[in-house]
Amino acid sequence: MRIRRILTAAATTAAVTLLGLAAAVPAQAAEYSSALKIKGVQYDAPGRDSNKCSGGNTKNEYLTIKNYSKTATVNLKGYKVKDAAGNTFTFKNSHTLQPGDYISLRGGRGTDSDAKNVVYRQNCNFIWNNDKDTIYFYKPGGARADVHAYTKKANDRDSNGYITYHG
Repeated sequence: MRIRRILTAAATTAAVTLLGLAAAVPAQAAEYSSALKIKGVQYDAPGRDSNKCSGGNTKNEYLTIKNYSKTATVNLKGYKVKDAAGNTFTFKNSHTLQPGDYISLRGGRGTDSDAKNVVYRQNCNFIWNNDKDTIYFYKPGGARADVHAYTKKANDRDSNGYITYHG
């Protein structure tokens, strides 16, 4: 009887382990412990894409980051945003987000403003691909704060170039 219990326990442990591996959560669906998360992305700027610094529309492509904490104020300084190709933007200046506050990280050149909730990448090239991409968001120490992969076909049902995450 003792041998049967040991074999049953071993078989149960093996089955749970296998099920755990089969049910692993994909990276883009994982919930990271971060007050700051990606609220949404305008991955395809309205109109015809033009990355000219003067008269282009890269400023109309943006990523919205929101502080979902009910109590914590968070400074964006040192946080990083990256795409699948490795294009990276690091928040070099202080931008404090109160609980429930958000900021839009826009392409193009402009003046950053806490009052207007905007930071510009100071780069006139588009960062997000119009068909599919992955958005990585990292804390200053390098830990992931959030990540989302998208495809135009699967995630943008109304074809307006905007996808909402974390509502």
